[in-house]
Amino acid sequence: MMKNFIVFSIVAFFVMFAVEGYSQEITKYDFLEVIVVQKANNRGKVKRIKVEEQTSLIGQNISIDAIEDIEETSTLLNYMNAHDWEFLDRQAVVSEDNDPVWMSYIFRKRK
Repeated sequence: MMKNFIVFSIVAFFVMFAVEGYSQEITKYDFLEVIVVQKANNRGKVKRIKVEEQTSLIGQNISIDAIEDIEETSTLLNYMNAHDWEFLDRQAVVSEDNDPVWMSYIFRKRK
């Protein structure tokens, strides 16, 4: 009787982990890159925003024109957040002290 209980416990333990393993699903995201060019030391004032055509924009409720018309980085972040795009990362490239700062903003949205 004890032997059957131990075998049943071991089998139940493995079944529990097997079921849990199948229930997890990898979340898939669309990613969008927005290039922001601003003057050095200009406190978030945007000189230009550029968005290339990207497959992640297909069927979305945002447009390249609307994004490129934005004039401040905080407005960009608020716009993307209002349309359910999560800010993920930003990388900046600066060449000289008074040259424009090129920044790549990466956003993601659940598919």
